[in-house]
Amino acid sequence: MNLQLLQQVTAFIWQEGDMLDHGEYDAWLSLWSEKGVYVIPINPTEEDFENSLNYAYDDAHMREKRVVRLTGGESISTTPVPRTVRTLSRFRVLYEDAEYVTVRCAQNLREFRKDALKHYSADIVYELERAGDGFRIQRKLIRLINSDDALAGIGYIL
Repeated sequence: MNLQLLQQVTAFIWQEGDMLDHGEYDAWLSLWSEKGVYVIPINPTEEDFENSLNYAYDDAHMREKRVVRLTGGESISTTPVPRTVRTLSRFRVLYEDAEYVTVRCAQNLREFRKDALKHYSADIVYELERAGDGFRIQRKLIRLINSDDALAGIGYIL
């Protein structure tokens, strides 16, 4: 096990989570590679994301539109703005080579909005592209453990 790599990817993913919890969306957008894809499938076993229904399947253009909706104040699902705190744990490097690193981790996210506290748990797989001393997100796959159940509006970025 490459502990130095594990520390580097863990720090990168923790940084991403902190940016999201604190509304640093422009900084979050800069973490992505141009061809990166943000995916939240409905079917928990789905592998063909391009040809199936997803909660999110965002390329760069759609990620930017999502941020505009979050920050513009005109989206019903983000008014009032939800407050979130996420915990990321159980990091495991699944693959690495000179160009890419694939990491799986667990996320527990708490959302407080409209006097209600909600909890979302997910397995996340990050496909990271090496970029100098750091990484760019090539794909972020979020598998909510209850994705095939009725979900309330998720108006923020998981």
